[in-house]
Amino acid sequence: MTTPAQAWAEAAEQRLLDEALRLAPVHGWTRRTVGLAGKALGMSEGETGLLLPHGPADLAALLSRRHDARALAALADVHPSNLKIRERIRRAVEARLDAAAPDEPALRRWMGFLALPQNLSLGSRLAWESADVLWRWAGDTATDENHYTKRAILAGILSTAGAIRSASGRKEALAFVDRRIEDVMRFESWKATTGLRPGAWMGGLAERLARARYGA
Repeated sequence: MTTPAQAWAEAAEQRLLDEALRLAPVHGWTRRTVGLAGKALGMSEGETGLLLPHGPADLAALLSRRHDARALAALADVHPSNLKIRERIRRAVEARLDAAAPDEPALRRWMGFLALPQNLSLGSRLAWESADVLWRWAGDTATDENHYTKRAILAGILSTAGAIRSASGRKEALAFVDRRIEDVMRFESWKATTGLRPGAWMGGLAERLARARYGA
């Protein structure tokens, strides 16, 4: 159950994000933007710091999760069980791209922030979260290595498609998504035919390399 304090904090975070989206196209995805957003809402530096202790990194996470929530809302009337798996993923990725589109001016600065070396792990984590949200909507219940493989692949598709949409538009981004989904489905078909298990293959490779290095 959400307490009044938690509800206030969550609402305040969203108001800060709204201000940051207005400011970021000019000031970038920076601590200056965080400070200006707080000031615009009448918050002290201490109050803003309490809500966003990691500054722009916290804002980046808030924006990604807002887009995840928008995508799920857009998919609410879609019944994934009525679709083939490739259609589910296509619809999910399309919804996620469209969810981010209204914030395009600030999104370019957001992507630039996440591309910085010190923020790569954050960007990877947020892409993984988004992929997990979409796979769960699609009905994925895998608990073996496929759980991780699917999310890693989809996270890469989401990140690249977002960059393509920003640079070349929605049509080019969705064309890329369609190509990548075809690649994934061919791999899944080949894996099923050969009985390949990625975890087992990697384990076997590690064993062979160890033997080559250290002997039997």
